Amino acid sequence: MDIRPIKSKLREHYKNIRMEMPADERAEMDGLIAQRVIGLRQYKNCETLLTYVSKDIEVDTRLLIDLALKSGKKVAVPKCIDGTRNMEFYYINNLDDLSPGTFGVLEPDDSKCIKVENFAKSLCIVPALCYDLKGYRLGYGKGYYDRFLDTYDGYVVGIVYSNCVRRSLPHGRFDRPVDLLVTEKYIRHIARKN
Repeated sequence: MDIRPIKSKLREHYKNIRMEMPADERAEMDGLIAQRVIGLRQYKNCETLLTYVSKDIEVDTRLLIDLALKSGKKVAVPKCIDGTRNMEFYYINNLDDLSPGTFGVLEPDDSKCIKVENFAKSLCIVPALCYDLKGYRLGYGKGYYDRFLDTYDGYVVGIVYSNCVRRSLPHGRFDRPVDLLVTEKYIRHIARKN
């Protein structure tokens, strides 16, 4: 069965939900999600935070980036590699190290940022339009994070608004669920890593 049309409809549905949310309500939820993330044992123990740079309809990660840098953690954000569906992470010192890249997403300037070569002691925050209760995600359909997570063995955290969590989502056998799901209302442990 081809699940692509189902995923396409779900993407539109959750994009619309997010676009219709009042800005002040989203900002409050963003703050609650950030506080839950920085309270995680896995966050406290990590040395490097790997995170996407949020777009308007996504849970705001700029606050997380700022909090992590102020607490002395290293922060690395992804850069899509032209002509592929792969991405690399680069350390940033602040948001000024970013400029619009693939799909208009802010990406690190690789002429002044250092590429991450070692992912030990890192925690990865993953974007998605929707998650299910088993930790599977509905992304944007480009596969960048799927490819990265296939080789990443660190802890993976999904952040999402609680109204963008479903009981189940269609997924393939190679899809990897997140380890923790964090919303403004709760933290859901999906899997545990040593």
